[in-house]
Amino acid sequence: MTGLRLNLSPLREPLGFIKVLEWLAAIFAFGSCGSYVGRSVVSLLCSEGKNETLSATVSYPFRLNQVLLVSSNATLCNRTVAETHLVGDSASSVQFFVTIAVLAFLYCMAALLMYVGYMHVYRDSDFGPIMDFVMTVIFSFFWLVCSSAWARGLQNVKYATGTAGIRATLALCQEEGVVCEVTRVRPHAQSQRVRGIWLPEHDDMGR
Repeated sequence: MTGLRLNLSPLREPLGFIKVLEWLAAIFAFGSCGSYVGRSVVSLLCSEGKNETLSATVSYPFRLNQVLLVSSNATLCNRTVAETHLVGDSASSVQFFVTIAVLAFLYCMAALLMYVGYMHVYRDSDFGPIMDFVMTVIFSFFWLVCSSAWARGLQNVKYATGTAGIRATLALCQEEGVVCEVTRVRPHAQSQRVRGIWLPEHDDMGR
């Protein structure tokens, strides 16, 4: 018979338990990326005129070259500054990462349903275990690829929103008498749980 036979015992075995861990990892992966919103606060210390503060908000999918840092012809430190955006675009790597995470989440859900409801069908032939093994190998490969790609993309995001990146991007920061420093990187409330993964509370990369 191929009907549903609910049995939770496979979840206590390595087969089911590992799949639960994979399911949770997939949730965390796409949840932490897709919900992230952060704001970098940039302090401008001016020898001429009053000190200034800029802010840039970054969020998924991290198209930083579309994030406005300085509006057109703004006056900062008694100087006229052209419109300036952050540098970089990590959309392709993070979207690839999120796509694999979502697909892995759906596959793990289907596999867990098979384990707890249709284990008798799963074990009746070699097709189920072989397909499960093949899918696991495929996802393992794509996890490695997308994680490596997003790790590089994340480093680019950290650089672009950090002190070193801001100094390289904003021409004003390279002028004499102006010191630019990212004094705070503050995640949005819904992203507090992944602060440590993304950006430090105080940036030291440019020092």
